[in-house]
Amino acid sequence: MKLEFLFVPTSDLKASLALYRDGLGFTENWREGDTTVALALPGTDVQIMLDAHDPEAPVGPVFIVDSVEDFHAARPQALAVLEAPTEIPGGFQATYQDPGGATIYVMDQSTDQNAQ
Repeated sequence: MKLEFLFVPTSDLKASLALYRDGLGFTENWREGDTTVALALPGTDVQIMLDAHDPEAPVGPVFIVDSVEDFHAARPQALAVLEAPTEIPGGFQATYQDPGGATIYVMDQSTDQNAQ
C-alpha cells in the first residue's frame, strides 16, 4: 500500500490551480480532461489531485494497492465501505470510512497497460 495522492475536490478548478500551482509553487504533473489535475508537492512523492467532477466529495488520501479486490476482501473490519470496488479507467477503486469519519480511497492500476 502506497500513499499516492491527496484527493481534493474543488468547485473551481481554475482558482484551485491558481492557489496550488501559481501561489504555492506546486508542479503540474498531469491532467485528465478539463476536470482533474495532479500536482507534485515539493519534497515528496505524494501528489495533490484536484478534481472538479464532484465538488461535494470528501477530501482524503488515495492509496495505491496491487489489487483493490484483494484489499477489499481482507480489509480491516474497522473500515466501513462507502463504495464497493468499481472499475475506473486503468483499474479499480473503492472508498471507505475510518472509525473517526475520515474518507479513504483505495485504487489499483491493474488494467492500465502503461502502469509499472
